[in-house]
Amino acid sequence: MKSYRKELIFAFPEQHAVENITDKVSECVTASGVKEGLCLVNAMNVTASVYINDDDVGLKQDFEEWLDRLAPHDPENQHHLSNTGEKNADSHLKRTIMGREVVIAITHGKLDLGTWENVMFYDFDGRRKKEALVKIIGE
Repeated sequence: MKSYRKELIFAFPEQHAVENITDKVSECVTASGVKEGLCLVNAMNVTASVYINDDDVGLKQDFEEWLDRLAPHDPENQHHLSNTGEKNADSHLKRTIMGREVVIAITHGKLDLGTWENVMFYDFDGRRKKEALVKIIGE
């Protein structure tokens, strides 16, 4: 069995950012040499998420507005984490909603994604370095 590991590094200047990382993950699959197996992609920060969905500008805006209704950033004092001096409690909550990781089948050396499916990295508390781990196992 083969095993491959790579960290993808992100540094977004915005507070919130979404990036389609499908091509970067596909490059990892190619580099791994795995033809049949599984690919795990997970955000390695508690204020970021990895998810699979359509890469549509309107959908990204819908996610942003929906998440802000569920866990608004302001006023910060509505979150208990703010009592410790942290100002990003909403980012932790949004990450929990959107998820930490995805697992994708690898078939014939390619990510086995459905129509319109893309691997997306969502940073809820930007302006600093974030990582996503790509771990691939298989034959």
